[in-house]
Amino acid sequence: MAPRKSNANGEEKAKPVTTVASSRVTRSMDRRTRSETQQNGAKVTGSVAKLESPKKTKRKKTAIETGKAKKVKKEEVEVEKVEEEEETEVEDSTKLKIVIEHCKQCNAFKTRAIQVKEGLEGAVPGVMVTLNPEKPRRGCFEIREDGGETFISLLEMKRPFAPMKALDMEEVIEDIIKKVK
Repeated sequence: MAPRKSNANGEEKAKPVTTVASSRVTRSMDRRTRSETQQNGAKVTGSVAKLESPKKTKRKKTAIETGKAKKVKKEEVEVEKVEEEEETEVEDSTKLKIVIEHCKQCNAFKTRAIQVKEGLEGAVPGVMVTLNPEKPRRGCFEIREDGGETFISLLEMKRPFAPMKALDMEEVIEDIIKKVK
């Protein structure tokens, strides 16, 4: 510390020296204090007060975390699968199945597939038409009998899908109906 300056006549003023005890407060400490006081509802008065953190409560575990929900869902899924298998066994002997596989790259495939599906279901009684039972191939538009004859097969088409767009869907539907009957 530097020596005090003296007055012009050489005398020093005798002032009592008092030291203020201040604690160092950083910005992060100040933020922490504010957030703790806001949580506890206390007001900040200027002095740094150490507040106790609120007690942490244990949260209840959900059914998914405990594993109980998974067990229930597996049982339900198994029951549903058995019911579906029974239904398909009955339907296999009476209904004709036609599979339409169409690419999901463009809506042009989807609109044509839906048009063929509605046309066949309306014209042929007892026919079951399914769209994409498995993951479709890219650039593919194929109409086939399940486990049998293929009516139309356009594979690996590139944009703008000219071979598919050149087809007259009403003629295609009529040809399939003739072959099925």
